[in-house]
Amino acid sequence: MPTPMLLLTLLCGLTAILLVCVRRIPEGQAYTLRRVDGHMRTVGAGVHVVLPLIERVAHKIRLFGNVVDIAAPAADGDLRGRVYFQVLDAKRADAVIDGIADLLRARVPTLATQGAGDAASLKVELNRELNPRGVLVTRVQLG
Repeated sequence: MPTPMLLLTLLCGLTAILLVCVRRIPEGQAYTLRRVDGHMRTVGAGVHVVLPLIERVAHKIRLFGNVVDIAAPAADGDLRGRVYFQVLDAKRADAVIDGIADLLRARVPTLATQGAGDAASLKVELNRELNPRGVLVTRVQLG
């Protein structure tokens, strides 16, 4: 028969393990979890169980309200502005989410010099490139 102290210790240990496993993901975010074997899964807002030694949070992706400031030299002066985007599919966007700011900072000046100088045509071209990656450009503001 186990002693009460042993039962209390086991109960406290089990409670500590459960607290480590449970993750609360805030509204408007998605987490991509990577396992040791390379398998990936995406979880949305809510309470989820994460296996501590097997899974780790690879990315915390904000789904709404993402902004990238653009500042680049151009032939007729400096090109300045902002690109607003949201993540439509966190699983597809996981591959590019770390470099999305650099990608936009490189593509906007290139597209602007190739003839898509107004905000509406820039938005269309950026969406053509980013929609397959799970990202939607909602607004391009140049000024």
